[in-house]
Amino acid sequence: MKRLLTVLTAALLAACAGTGSAPPADREIKTDSDQTDADRRAAIRMELAQGYFSRGQFATALDELKLALQAKPDMREAMNLRGLIYAAMGDHQLAEETFRRALAISPGDADTLHNYGWFLCQRQRWETADSLFDQALAQSTYRAPSRTLLAKGVCEARAGRLLVAEKTLSRAFELDPGSPAIAVNLSEVLFRNNELQRARFYVKRVNDQPEQANAQSAWLLLRIERKLGNTAAVDDLGLQLRRKHPQAPETQALDAGRYD
Repeated sequence: MKRLLTVLTAALLAACAGTGSAPPADREIKTDSDQTDADRRAAIRMELAQGYFSRGQFATALDELKLALQAKPDMREAMNLRGLIYAAMGDHQLAEETFRRALAISPGDADTLHNYGWFLCQRQRWETADSLFDQALAQSTYRAPSRTLLAKGVCEARAGRLLVAEKTLSRAFELDPGSPAIAVNLSEVLFRNNELQRARFYVKRVNDQPEQANAQSAWLLLRIERKLGNTAAVDDLGLQLRRKHPQAPETQALDAGRYD
């Protein structure tokens, strides 16, 4: 593919040189100098809104989005984020309406399809969510397929489709083997499918990296080792949980003997 792109680029350059004319204006690559004042104002407001959203300041984030959309009414990123904010605030009707408007503005936008799908997964509308994830994955220019495969796999697992979820999360792992979220969720599904050795392999990769390990990954590995009958490993992981994550729900479950 890389060689093909190189050949195509060379061919286009040769064509331009042969004609002695520049490509049509509507085919030029957009750069920062092409931005209008409205574009710049909208981008600044969007950046502020993202910051407020990440800190949980939803009302302030919405105010910034209003200003962004005043400057650029068709800004899909702003509509997309507005849907996420409404969902986080628990206003499900407004969230769904906003995601639909975002798709009306930019049909086939993979980010919006992903976020809308995840929103519907949270609402347990499994089939529609799965369809939206598939539409996002079908976009040839989509740059984050592993993210959507992760969401799709988690949603399938929640719907009880564990064998399908295993295949989906395995595809996600192939695309992004360094993602701890993918590895842990794949391990969880394998554990529930009683594929214990394989489940151990994936979650142990995470726990072997101190910067990636957390209470969830340690607790999952502990439960796998327990089913495998590895008592020493279970005791060691239990000590780690109590020392590093004394207040975590996983540690409370351990102390109460709630392994399932």
